[in-house]
Amino acid sequence: MPDVSLGEIVDFVGGAYSGPRDARVIGVAALDEATERHVSFLSNPKYAPQLVTTRAAAVLVAKDVDGDGRFIRVDNPYYSMARVVARWFSERPAPQGISPHAVISKSAKIGADAGIGPFVSIGDNVTIGANTLIYSNVTIEPNTTIGDESIIYPNVSIYCDSKIGKRCIIHSAVVIGGDGYGFAQHEGRHYKIPQVGSVRIEDDVEIGAGCTVDRGALGETVIGEGTKIDNLCHIAHNVRIGKHCLLVAQVGIAGSAQVGDYVVIAGQSGVSGHVKVGNRVQIAGKTAVFDDVPDDGKVMGAPALPFRDFAKREAMLKRMVKKKR
Repeated sequence: MPDVSLGEIVDFVGGAYSGPRDARVIGVAALDEATERHVSFLSNPKYAPQLVTTRAAAVLVAKDVDGDGRFIRVDNPYYSMARVVARWFSERPAPQGISPHAVISKSAKIGADAGIGPFVSIGDNVTIGANTLIYSNVTIEPNTTIGDESIIYPNVSIYCDSKIGKRCIIHSAVVIGGDGYGFAQHEGRHYKIPQVGSVRIEDDVEIGAGCTVDRGALGETVIGEGTKIDNLCHIAHNVRIGKHCLLVAQVGIAGSAQVGDYVVIAGQSGVSGHVKVGNRVQIAGKTAVFDDVPDDGKVMGAPALPFRDFAKREAMLKRMVKKKR
């Protein structure tokens, strides 16, 4: 179990602190669950009353928060908490070396210090980067590339010709490179269109459990650098998602849609096929996007409307209902 001095933590986050630097902690915990051996944090003012009752040895807070000597004042408490956890308290059991129960093609290239768990299957001409971790029961089909320091959790299926960048995290039950939903109708029957494209996932992408990223019908499906995708999302064939986007749970993006950089799509929203969503767009929860959204747009509703128009419509409906009553 890690045992870290508060002085080390203060120096690491560059905080202002007047308490005992030699006190030692074993983890990070929420304000209401912390003990004298934990560091805690305050990022949401809603929980400020708990500063009085918390038992934490020290608390990461914003620089303008008044209080006692336990406070470590930083610019961004939530970010500082994340850094502290990643630095000292995030270790979990991981594959060490190559399991004798893994099945690895002789033509595969495995980088230095990669960990490969039991019952992993790695196909022909696969390349695994240095320090990458592949947990148990993962299937990686031929001609796939996975960059350095990536993590592939159990039961992930990666189809052939997929490209995954450096420092990516792929959680359990994700399917990358499955066939897109493409059929041609002829004389009353649906005939499958072979999906012969690929998937490219750029560096620092995280994909939550149970997601599917379909391969392109002809070209690529692309997930841009730094994008984070929550659990149970579906990315259809030939979708292009830009850099540093956030997709929350149960988002679905239909074929050939384009999503710009720094886009936020809240839970259970959908984007129709061939639609273009601009840079820095915000899409509220349960929104259905059927038309293009320009840069910096903010939309909500089904069908999607600009935030202001949606609010006006709701206010008008409330007045009409009230008047009728």
